[in-house]
Amino acid sequence: MHSHQHGMNIEALLAHVPLFNELEKDEISRLARGSREISVARGDILFHKGDTPTGFYLLVYGQVKLAFTSPQGGEKVVDIVAQGQTFGEAVMFMDKPFVVYAQALADSVLLHISKAAIIDELDKEPKLGRKMIAGLAMRLHHLISDVESYSLRSGRQRVIGYLLRDTPTDRAPQVTVTLPTNKGVIASRLNLTQEHFSRILHELSEKGLIVVEGRNIHIQDVNRIRAYDR
Repeated sequence: MHSHQHGMNIEALLAHVPLFNELEKDEISRLARGSREISVARGDILFHKGDTPTGFYLLVYGQVKLAFTSPQGGEKVVDIVAQGQTFGEAVMFMDKPFVVYAQALADSVLLHISKAAIIDELDKEPKLGRKMIAGLAMRLHHLISDVESYSLRSGRQRVIGYLLRDTPTDRAPQVTVTLPTNKGVIASRLNLTQEHFSRILHELSEKGLIVVEGRNIHIQDVNRIRAYDR
């Protein structure tokens, strides 16, 4: 893992982040001065559970998983971060150590935005504070949905919900979903063992609801799969 400062391209990257799109040029420049670019190879650990945050992260490209290890040594994936997303803000504000570790699932480039820089901007620009609160509230909402899903929905319902998560209801009945990462990571994200996840995919294939082709899952009929397991 190495980090370096570029100046110009950091400003350009920050300007493209939805979170910062209402900031003026000079505000972006100040944030850029408090940011550094980090390149990581697949498998690299960005931070460990228990590390003290000095800022938060923006994933420019690549993919990162947030996870923790159970006392038995198993892994629980809490989130799979996609490009353009930020993470680590909540712990940074709380002055608490990270409760998860972050590991690159692919070669990735990130920006680390220092706490001091973001706090300065929050003091100057109330809109930024509102946007950060909205982002954190959204994440809290997702976490609550996850807990509800683990508690109240069967494994099959969780898998179907995951496959259909980005599919609008008015779309063509056939749709192809590409799994963002390997099945083990997704299974853990859904609170399932990898075997259980594979079994459910197999069952959905047997029923003619999906065709699995590597990471591509072809859904034959969105409405049929939605109605299955009601």
